[in-house]
Amino acid sequence: MYFDWRIGLALAVAAAIVGLIFLLRSNSLAPAALERKYAKNDRFILISGARVRVREEGPEGAPPVILLHGFTYSLESWDAWAATLSGRYRVIRYDLLGHGLTGPDPKKRYAPTARAAFVGEVMDALGIRSAYLAGNSLGGLAAWRFAAHNPDRVKGLLLVSPGAYSFNGVTDEPVEPPAAMKLYLRRPTAAGVKASAQIVYADPAKITEARLRVLRDMMRRRGNGEAFVESIRQFVLPDPTAELARITAPTLIQWGAMDRLIPAEQGARVQKAIPNARLIVYDGVGHAAQEEDPERTARDALDFLNSLERESN
Repeated sequence: MYFDWRIGLALAVAAAIVGLIFLLRSNSLAPAALERKYAKNDRFILISGARVRVREEGPEGAPPVILLHGFTYSLESWDAWAATLSGRYRVIRYDLLGHGLTGPDPKKRYAPTARAAFVGEVMDALGIRSAYLAGNSLGGLAAWRFAAHNPDRVKGLLLVSPGAYSFNGVTDEPVEPPAAMKLYLRRPTAAGVKASAQIVYADPAKITEARLRVLRDMMRRRGNGEAFVESIRQFVLPDPTAELARITAPTLIQWGAMDRLIPAEQGARVQKAIPNARLIVYDGVGHAAQEEDPERTARDALDFLNSLERESN
């Protein structure tokens, strides 16, 4: 996910006050313990120097669909979609570099261009020539950038509130995160994670304690905090119009009408820039529509994929 600095700074300050209590001791979690708890159905693959957590579900010979999560999140963000799509598709998820159980990248490949290129590295490692791509937020930015530069490898594109046009003052120059925000990312407290999730969701009542526990555990994986800060330092959003116009894959854009991180108005701009794109806006939904309204968003995604499969056969 992304942070609105105006809202994010307020929650970060609150989290920092609590976080100062723990200033003299780390609250990071050991990778091995987290893997025993969360990676029972996953495998770890060495890809271009990084040990990447990968989860695969669905029929082995089915068309592959790759799901990319947002900033500070992990592959669990797509649990509901995977349950819906895996009946007919080979659903593949991985924790982005510097996130989840993948952990920090030794090469620090956190810039948007590097994240997009790494999608191809993952596909190569899994023996996948072409696939459907879906991404939310930071993952959506990586997905469409990869599609723009590798049209022969993307059969269809699903973008859930993707990064594209400028917001929070970020253009072709990154913005240094405030000190309080850096403290939050490096030492996430339960209160801070809950406050952040309440910004991501339009309806805080839909955030369960179990989900918050996963979010915080993944953020606390040793090394991830520094990776989050470095990701922001490398994060840029130059005008994407020309690159979006290069996308040839049929595209479904899904956006929560109450997205407080990337304004829903950007959905129409992204749709206009991509030659073959359709936009669905979901009332009462925030930035992570695949989590907050999984029934509608996954159903629309499945219908979109099925229509493309019918056209290709």
